[in-house]
Amino acid sequence: METDAVSGQISNHNSQVASQPSLSPPPSSNQIPTIDLTVVPPTPTLPSEKQSVMMKEEMQIIDVNSEHGNKIIIATEYDGYNQSSNSAIEYKSKFRNIFNEWSSLLALLIIFLMLWAIGYALLPSFCAINGPFMRMAFLFVGAQLSGILITFIKLPDMLGMLFFGVLYTNLGLGDFTEIQGLEASLRDMALINIMLLAGLGVDLQPLKKLFRIIMQLTLLPTIAEVAALTVLSHYLLNMPWIWGILLGLVVTAISPNVVVTVLLRLKEEKLGMNKGIHTVIIAMTSCNDVLAIFLFGVILGVIFSTGDLTSQILQGPIGICIGLAYGVITGFIMLYLPNNQAKYVNGLKFTMITLMGSLSVYGSKAIKYPSAGALGCITTAFIATEGWKRQKDSYQNNEVGMYLDLLWKFLKPISFSLIGKEVNFKVLDGNTVLYGAITLLIGVIFRLVVSYFSAYGAKLNWKEKAYVTISGFPKATVQAALGPLALDMARKLNSEENYEYANAVLIISVLAIIFTAPLGAILMIRLAPKWLQKGPELNS
Repeated sequence: METDAVSGQISNHNSQVASQPSLSPPPSSNQIPTIDLTVVPPTPTLPSEKQSVMMKEEMQIIDVNSEHGNKIIIATEYDGYNQSSNSAIEYKSKFRNIFNEWSSLLALLIIFLMLWAIGYALLPSFCAINGPFMRMAFLFVGAQLSGILITFIKLPDMLGMLFFGVLYTNLGLGDFTEIQGLEASLRDMALINIMLLAGLGVDLQPLKKLFRIIMQLTLLPTIAEVAALTVLSHYLLNMPWIWGILLGLVVTAISPNVVVTVLLRLKEEKLGMNKGIHTVIIAMTSCNDVLAIFLFGVILGVIFSTGDLTSQILQGPIGICIGLAYGVITGFIMLYLPNNQAKYVNGLKFTMITLMGSLSVYGSKAIKYPSAGALGCITTAFIATEGWKRQKDSYQNNEVGMYLDLLWKFLKPISFSLIGKEVNFKVLDGNTVLYGAITLLIGVIFRLVVSYFSAYGAKLNWKEKAYVTISGFPKATVQAALGPLALDMARKLNSEENYEYANAVLIISVLAIIFTAPLGAILMIRLAPKWLQKGPELNS
């Protein structure tokens, strides 16, 4: 009877009462009565009429004294709500989202300005208004602002950053020869960040199930595109066969910065996760780049006869083995250090994985095996995240991915503005541009066709296969890095007979960035909601 009375009182206060726990047996005379404290949460309701923003909390304590013990129930009721109507809620929610987004972007701008101010305070001669540091700071701040502005016309921010870099260098402001080492280091930092994020995004189960498909999508389209570009450049641009192969290897590399940036956005929206498409694209991109960079180094060494041919050929496989071994060792270290119960565990993990990735890239260059760098980054992050998934408490509380994503927000305008900076219209020759564009267009189409059929055997529908196909379309990062190398080598060795061909490689690399990076990013973002399905990860 007393329990029924309590239920009646709570219902009168519009509260939901959970199922009552079974009462304990009657206590003996020498037992202390038990006290069961139950907190009943309220279910707030929206007021039907517009009223002032008000929240009132009422708490009622009901003491049930029975022979079965003392039971105290706390019933809580809210009258009113902190919004006056549904429209007010929607308006405030939208305003809050806009403010949150803009506050983050403005914070990044302030960070850039503060870094320049600190640099000016420490090194005033280097950070003068007309100095290279100041021009570099303006490049990054302008890229961030351009990224913000271009989102108002529903385009991805990376395009605004890229185009600002193009504009900047063609206005004569992009010459950073005095601080070329810093520029190269910033490029490497962006690559390290994006490769670590890519490694965290690779899942073991889809990788094992789709390994054959990944190899097909890596090898067949790469061979097809290089072959097509070699033949076309020979007949349209009168390039020797070996220079045509070099051109094909530069162009065939996929931009990890563009592709992984788009995939991070899609992962937030849970698009394509149920088929392991993210893992396929990341693995395909990484393998494609490693193969292209390795073979590019071999062919460049053959053309300019730098070093022993055997050592040039062995450099790639040895670099791959070094990168894999380094990644496995450092990844396993990340599983046990620091301990999951340690203080500041997430900050320590983020710092360790970032430094390990940095050592992979910078160290591989120091030992003359650069192909090991990016692979070491991806492997470190992949081994670590797979181990963390098996340590459930560690994985659920892991914030390393969030910290790396925050770092990428800072490095993103740096990365894309420096890529755009390489697009100098002054080097573009009219005849080379025309035939180079035709060569590039046919080669890319050839790649897309072969790539689509290379997905044969995968349990994907035609839209998903087409999406995986277009993910190999964007070219930017590797072309910006490799495009000028042949020309630099020709100048260094004073090889006049190769200067024309090296210049053609640079021009077509620039065209590849201009045509494929913006269009590829737009296609991947716009087609994802139409071609990919929402769902949980394949191994969930």
